[in-house]
Amino acid sequence: MKRSLGLLLLVALMLSLVTPAAFAKQYTIVNVPKVAGIAWFDRMKQGVERFAADTGHNAYQVGPSRADAALQVQIVEDLIAQGVDAITIVPFSVEALEPVLKKAREAGIVVIAHEASNIQNVDWDLEAFENEAYGARLMDLLAEAMGYEGEFATFVGSLTSKSHNEWIDGAMKRQQEKYPNMKVVAERLECYDDQTVAYNKMKELVMTYPNLKGIQTCASTAPPGAGLVLEEMGLVDEIAIVGTSLVSAAGPYLESGAVNWIGFWDPAEAAYAMNVLAVHVLEGKEIHEGMDLGVPGYNNLKIDGKVLYGEAWIFVNKDNMHEYDF
Repeated sequence: MKRSLGLLLLVALMLSLVTPAAFAKQYTIVNVPKVAGIAWFDRMKQGVERFAADTGHNAYQVGPSRADAALQVQIVEDLIAQGVDAITIVPFSVEALEPVLKKAREAGIVVIAHEASNIQNVDWDLEAFENEAYGARLMDLLAEAMGYEGEFATFVGSLTSKSHNEWIDGAMKRQQEKYPNMKVVAERLECYDDQTVAYNKMKELVMTYPNLKGIQTCASTAPPGAGLVLEEMGLVDEIAIVGTSLVSAAGPYLESGAVNWIGFWDPAEAAYAMNVLAVHVLEGKEIHEGMDLGVPGYNNLKIDGKVLYGEAWIFVNKDNMHEYDF
C-alpha cells in the first residue's frame, strides 16, 4: 500500500514538472527560399532555426541550389508527399508555383508566402512593408546620391519576382513625379539573384552607357556585384549604387563608397513571423487588422485581401552599417 502511494506521488510530481507547452501539438513547418547558400537566405534560415528552438516545432529550411522555379516546385512536391503541416515560401516565380501550392492546400497544408503579394493559392502572404513605398524611398536616396540628374538603370532579380517589380514600379513613379532631370536608360535588367551575373551585367552597362550616373537594384546580390565593377574600373565616385542587400554582403562596398545605400528588412525576423503566422492558421486563430505577431516590424499588421503588411524596413549607409551584424 505504501509502495503504491509512493508511486502515485512520484507520478503526480513528474506531471507537475511538465509544462503546458509539452502537451501542445508540435507542427512540421518548412521554409522554401528562392535559393540556398546566399547571405539573404542564410539569414532567413537563422530565423527559422530560432523559431524552432523557441517553440519546439519542427521548423526547418530547404532551398534550391540555384534560383529556379522548377526546382522550387519539386521541393514543394516533395513536402506534399511528406505530409508536412505548413509551408512558408519565397517564390522565384509566382505563376510557376500557383499549381503546386494549390495542390498543397488541397492536401490540407497551410501555405504562407513572402514577397509575393499577387499570389492566390496561399492562406496568407506576409510582406515586410508596402512594396511601392519602399521602392520610392530607395529612389529618393538614389536621386540624392546622383545630384538629382543624369542617366540611371534598374536591376531586378527576375521579371517574375513580384516584389522586385513592385519596388521598381514605386521607384519609377517617384522619379517621374519628383526628379524630371533623371533619365532611365536600361530598366529591369535581370541578375537572377546571382552576384556574378550582376557583376557581368553591370560591366556591360558601364561600357554601353558612358554617362551612367546611378543604378537602383533589387536582388541582395546585385549591390556587391555592381560595386566590385566600380572598384575595378575606378568609378566609385562617378556612379551611385542604391539597392536591397545586407551588410554582410554589401558591407565592404559601403565602406569603400562603391555602394551608397542599402535597404533591407531582417530576413530572420520575416522567417520567424511567417512561422508564427503559420501556427496561428493551423490553430484556427483569427487573423485581423492590427494584429501583433510578436516580432519586430510585424506588430501592427495591415490587411489587403490575402496580404499582410508590416513596417520592417531599414536603410543603411557607411555611417550606420556597424549597427547591423548580418
